[in-house]
Amino acid sequence: MQPYTPGEQPAPGKTVKLNTNENPYPPPKAVVEAIQHAATGAINRYPDPVATAFRRAAANALGLPGPEWILAGNGSDEILTMLVRGFVGEGQRLRLPYPSYILYRTLADIQGADWEQVAFEDGWKLPAAFGETADNVRLVFLPNPNSPSGTVVPPEEIEQLASTMTCPLVVDEAYADFAETNCLDLVQKHENILVTRTLSKSYGLAGIRFGFLVAQPHVIAELAKIKDSYNCDMISIAAATAAMGCQDWLADVVAKMNATRSRLAERLATLGFNVTPSQANFVWCQHPSGDHQGMYEFLKKNQILVRFMKFPEWGDGLRISVGTDEQIDVCLMLLENYLKKNA
Repeated sequence: MQPYTPGEQPAPGKTVKLNTNENPYPPPKAVVEAIQHAATGAINRYPDPVATAFRRAAANALGLPGPEWILAGNGSDEILTMLVRGFVGEGQRLRLPYPSYILYRTLADIQGADWEQVAFEDGWKLPAAFGETADNVRLVFLPNPNSPSGTVVPPEEIEQLASTMTCPLVVDEAYADFAETNCLDLVQKHENILVTRTLSKSYGLAGIRFGFLVAQPHVIAELAKIKDSYNCDMISIAAATAAMGCQDWLADVVAKMNATRSRLAERLATLGFNVTPSQANFVWCQHPSGDHQGMYEFLKKNQILVRFMKFPEWGDGLRISVGTDEQIDVCLMLLENYLKKNA
């Protein structure tokens, strides 16, 4: 099997990381204080196996009926693992769009399951084939906003897709806080629509590793049977719980990052890039020269990391995470210099 390859994680130093869609801003003060308090607590004891405090806080923050609608995980990647483990048996099939998050395929391979990719049409539109019913397809993943494109499938279209499917449709909303819409309301209307979220992006907690699933209570109850006994540690639960109480901070940071995203996209366009309109905390761009790997290597040499991504039968490009305004200015200056030298 082909392993999933994470983005580069250099040692702390001068490198500007615009390659793994992390939040460039530190988390709220209340989160740091919660971590410090938890670290001086009873860490010789096991944590709450179902992260009750977090689930209550998240249900309140997200307007859900109650904590029984939430399952906590060690990052949303663990939630995705549980979903594949729970729904897709050996020899059965997982469906996903292409290009999208390549970890989905690895999870199917680990399970001994098959996977099928349905290619996006022009404009990052889902083809009708994505919603076609097939007996051997037991789970469908839809990252929304998608990576690497940052594009969104409207909730009404997702609702229509789910109505044609005989299996669960998992809407992976890792970047939903940066988008104009989300599918949380659909979960309460349709038992086969499940939503995954993470605190790694908008909440600035990538180093904590905490994610969660939103689904109807009877679905949560079944999936809870196959999770690890104590899958979320005491410190991560404390941090995630505190983060749910910082919705004003979240709104401010998201507004700031979305403004930087717009400025980044506009400037890339003036440099000749074709920039896909994004509703995530990154932009996907392609240059007519096609020299994306050269640009990536030049930026890396100058201590700026972006993500060079190549998709067979689709093409390649650069995915640039939204950093601070200062970081983005340096990245854009270097790209402009490179293009001038290689014109």
